[in-house]
Amino acid sequence: MNITGIDKELLDEVSRQAKTNARLRMNHNFHKSLDDKVHRFLNALEPGTIMDIHRHDEDESYVVLRGSVKALFYDKDGKLIESHLLNPAKGSFGINIPANTFHSLEVLESNTVLFEVREGPFKKHIPLGE
Repeated sequence: MNITGIDKELLDEVSRQAKTNARLRMNHNFHKSLDDKVHRFLNALEPGTIMDIHRHDEDESYVVLRGSVKALFYDKDGKLIESHLLNPAKGSFGINIPANTFHSLEVLESNTVLFEVREGPFKKHIPLGE
């Protein structure tokens, strides 16, 4: 068995890697392959990371383990139509994003870590305008 705990040490390590990554984010995958049917991973994010407005062909779920993000939702023309603050300290733990919903994230706190789940196999996200 290859059981992996999700604890403070793992979150700290993934956050440390995000801080030294040029994109200011880092994934820690629990799925073995990009071809797996379900992708489960930690996504450590730092303020200043750029996440382009995009969508996926499948639902995507975020659970914030620590820190704070603003989930931003857009129409097909790139107009902001809705936002949700996700911060477990304030009682807002996560969100499910329906397939084909244009979205992005704004990271509000250093050491923010999300647990993400998305259907596999891996497909590149679809940018606004496509």
